[in-house]
Amino acid sequence: MTTRQKKPGRSQSNAAPPALFEHIFQRPDLLTWALTHRSLAYETNPETLPDPAADNEQLEFVGDAVLGLAVAEALFRRFPASREGELTRLRASLVSRSHLGEVAARIDLGSLLRLGRGEEQSGGRKKPALLANALEAVIAALYLDGGLDAARAFIERHIIEPALPDLNLALHGSKTFSGAIGDHKSALQEHLQATGAGQPQYVLTDQSGPDHQKRFRVEVRIEDKAGGSRALAESEGSTKKQAQQAAARLAFERLVAEARLVAEAASLDVTAEVVE
Repeated sequence: MTTRQKKPGRSQSNAAPPALFEHIFQRPDLLTWALTHRSLAYETNPETLPDPAADNEQLEFVGDAVLGLAVAEALFRRFPASREGELTRLRASLVSRSHLGEVAARIDLGSLLRLGRGEEQSGGRKKPALLANALEAVIAALYLDGGLDAARAFIERHIIEPALPDLNLALHGSKTFSGAIGDHKSALQEHLQATGAGQPQYVLTDQSGPDHQKRFRVEVRIEDKAGGSRALAESEGSTKKQAQQAAARLAFERLVAEARLVAEAASLDVTAEVVE
């Protein structure tokens, strides 16, 4: 498989640790290409901008296709009883820009990027969209250098396997759940709406620590039939948003477990009636 040689811009010593990609590149220039943002070419070699090999945008296109295939295959194997619509929703969540940005941040891909000074100063290494695009470019580099097996191994390890708990919740937690991986607040809200239980309420119950290391504790509640409120779960995080998401996940899992117990009890009652 042949690809054009990368035209590198300003040298940046952001060597990728071998353990991150679990692949030894026969053509390291492919990885350099994948990690090179357009801003670097714009600032250092503006005459190369018309050349698609000057930055990683062309690789994003390839990586998007490889990612879609690998995710579709993985979901097909893992969830053989699921219908097309369910698999489509799960795939959409796994390949969404928000999820890919979270994955890239988790593996610290931003520290490896080759950015222009302006993008560097504006916080480019932490921008979710930029990180998502770079992740797709890296997937393309793995594919072009090592074939589908190399790309698939990376996708399985970093994109699919960490999301499996959410995938199972999306499939079995609620018939109406959109499958937004990691968005537990949406999952909880859709589940409550589907069961007629109203809107969740998030209450800040505690915050501690210095300003640069704050910890927030949040409780999620729903209204009960008596007009009061019922606490579903409580959790904490380094931001209010993280604490809310963590509490929502616990609450969602609790409600799903409760619904499952009710369904099992009803099934036993029906069986007993039939036997009698």
